[in-house]
Amino acid sequence: MDALNIILTTVWSVVTLFIMAKLMGHKQVAELDFFDYITGITIGSIAAEMATDLEEPWKPFIAMVVYGLIAVGLSVLTDKVARLRKYVDGTPTILMDNGKLYRDNMKKAKIDLSEFMVMCRQQGYFNLNEIQTAVFEYNGRLSILPVSMNRPATPADMNLTPAPEYICTEVIMDGRVLEGNLKKMELDLNWLREQIKAQGYHDVKEIYLGVCDVNRQLSLYAVK
Repeated sequence: MDALNIILTTVWSVVTLFIMAKLMGHKQVAELDFFDYITGITIGSIAAEMATDLEEPWKPFIAMVVYGLIAVGLSVLTDKVARLRKYVDGTPTILMDNGKLYRDNMKKAKIDLSEFMVMCRQQGYFNLNEIQTAVFEYNGRLSILPVSMNRPATPADMNLTPAPEYICTEVIMDGRVLEGNLKKMELDLNWLREQIKAQGYHDVKEIYLGVCDVNRQLSLYAVK
């Protein structure tokens, strides 16, 4: 009976955690600010406690729901009230600009010179003279604007106007045709079969991935 209760409370905690994660959005698994990080850890700890609390699992359940609702509520408030964002999310801090390092701002961001140098190297800047501006974002990442003479050349620098590029659409995955994607591109199975044969394949199962661009150019990757 105890084993069954453990299974039921575990499933309950997983379902609740899944629903809370969906309500709180993908930010919990992407760019986390400090509050989101703490909230995510806390809710995960409560979910683990809920899975093993056989006598009163509803207590951690309520706590998890409250944490989730507070996080969702703050997210809604910060979206609607711009002034509230700097208190909840924080604000970007300039650590370096025009060859000058701002020691007070580093102290404010709780970063020392060694950590700053590591962050620069992680982005490929081993020489600080190549950096025009470095901004410490509220999510804990460092954004760097390189000196104009060191930034990569762009088509605009060479007075070129390349054709726009678009995301390709998957039409075959794991040897299976994605008919919905074909319809969105106004294509059909007959067109796909002809393209497959033209590229030397006999069956769609031979293809691991097939993608098509806006010009109806099909690229096929065989199963290995």
